[in-house]
Amino acid sequence: METKRKRLTREQKKEKAVVDLINQMFIIAGHNVTYDDILGVEDWFTKYTMTVEQGEEFQKWGKKYLMKELRMRAKQAEKEMLWINLQWGLKYSNWEDYHKLKTKEE
Repeated sequence: METKRKRLTREQKKEKAVVDLINQMFIIAGHNVTYDDILGVEDWFTKYTMTVEQGEEFQKWGKKYLMKELRMRAKQAEKEMLWINLQWGLKYSNWEDYHKLKTKEE
């Protein structure tokens, strides 16, 4: 007998999205950590880093994810990813080098 999957509420979808986004951020950043590993750990986001390039990849991935899973428009998904990065994003390990390189290019 096939069981029917219960539809998630909008709030449950948002909660699932946070977990999925954090898990994907760790994958992109190359850390063998999951949301469950950091649950309840204070200041966990200061213990891990990613490169600026990995951060950009995470932003792109997250935008597509939010557009598909939460049916957000592109601009809304971009804004949401900025908030997610501000709230839970890993700090950049190569920010100074990246910033110097960008300044030279201009």
